[in-house]
Amino acid sequence: MKVKTRGFGKDKKIIKKKKDALGPVRKRFCRFCADKLGSIDYKDIKRLEVFMTEKGKINASRFSGNCAKHQRRIKELINKARFLSLLPYTR
Repeated sequence: MKVKTRGFGKDKKIIKKKKDALGPVRKRFCRFCADKLGSIDYKDIKRLEVFMTEKGKINASRFSGNCAKHQRRIKELINKARFLSLLPYTR
């Protein structure tokens, strides 16, 4: 644990870094690369809804764990499904 001091003379404050309460963070992985799925379809609504929030926003790759290539593809497919009224723009 690192200790930093701030201030001068008698008024020094000691700042301690807190340990992460959640513990070690798991490494996210791309589901499509791991399963080696060849194609993703815009008609597969159940699979696309996993990558959306309750309000209808597309999850970032930080949260979904997708690689950049598959995140771009999912974005295109969700937008296509929205345009064809298979998925809502908002809820």
